[in-house]
Amino acid sequence: MRFSVIVPVYNRIDEVRDLLDSLRCQTLKNFEVVIVEDGSTAPCEEAVKSAKDFRVKYFYKDNEGRSIARNYGMERAGGDYFIFFDSDCVIPENYFAVLTEELDSHPVDCFGGPDSAHSSFTSTQKAINFAMTSFLTTGGIRGGKVSLEKFVPRTFNMGFSRKVYEQVGGFREMFSEDIDMSTRIRNAGFSIALIRPAYVYHKRRVDFRKFLRQVYVFGMSRITLKLLYPGSLKAVHALPAVAVIIGLALVLLSIALSPWFLLPLGLYLTAIFVSALFSTRSVVIALKALPASVIQICGYGCGFLKAYFIKILLGRGRDVEEEVLMRKGK
Repeated sequence: MRFSVIVPVYNRIDEVRDLLDSLRCQTLKNFEVVIVEDGSTAPCEEAVKSAKDFRVKYFYKDNEGRSIARNYGMERAGGDYFIFFDSDCVIPENYFAVLTEELDSHPVDCFGGPDSAHSSFTSTQKAINFAMTSFLTTGGIRGGKVSLEKFVPRTFNMGFSRKVYEQVGGFREMFSEDIDMSTRIRNAGFSIALIRPAYVYHKRRVDFRKFLRQVYVFGMSRITLKLLYPGSLKAVHALPAVAVIIGLALVLLSIALSPWFLLPLGLYLTAIFVSALFSTRSVVIALKALPASVIQICGYGCGFLKAYFIKILLGRGRDVEEEVLMRKGK
């Protein structure tokens, strides 16, 4: 078996069903699927049993976190490459055909691909997808389209060879475990590449409240990575935090002196609306892209600022127990 698809799951029955349906439609079935149920109170075992036309392994374990669940899956996988999808992904039917062709012509140790919004997604999901991929927000930091740093695969669409796993080990249960893993892979001398045609449809969060919590944790995780890898924090990573500070200053100045200080913010939001309208061809999505983008930048920036103040300026360092609890939503 060439590929083992490893998916950690926690109370996501409907998402798993959609993911497996998309894998059933693959034009090339040179893969197995390893579903690791991480202590779910609503297991997806019945949805897994209904999967046909490809090999599926199902495991249930106590809740320890998605990184440990991925490692559990790798220990039981038989493929030459390990592929990681989030449970809220839908996979285009030619994904494995494209991936196979790319790896045959340009072999690489570790790889990742972009994400996009499927036509069936809600307008809110599409707006969130825009906020997470647009160069006007932090899309340039995350990689996948135009990137301001080296490409870093993310676990919604990531893969690496068994040799990488045997030498580097598995994921750590921490903030931004995929960035940590990619950094360790790169530091070990393995090659990493973006395979642009191997994209997935990524549902992400279905409402703005959950999205805010997610990006807030992303901001905090950047400081965790800085503590682990002192040279990893670049000026570009601080841009959302700088944007929060500037935005707050402009709002205060508009209250104290003149509403004209809000003009830069108005121009920025106009640019987001126009860009979203051009890329999605939908006024509704473009309008929802405004709060989605504000949440994305402010949530990330506030998480970054809080973690920087506590962990670096106050010198408290990492709180591993807090990180694990936050990753579990507690």
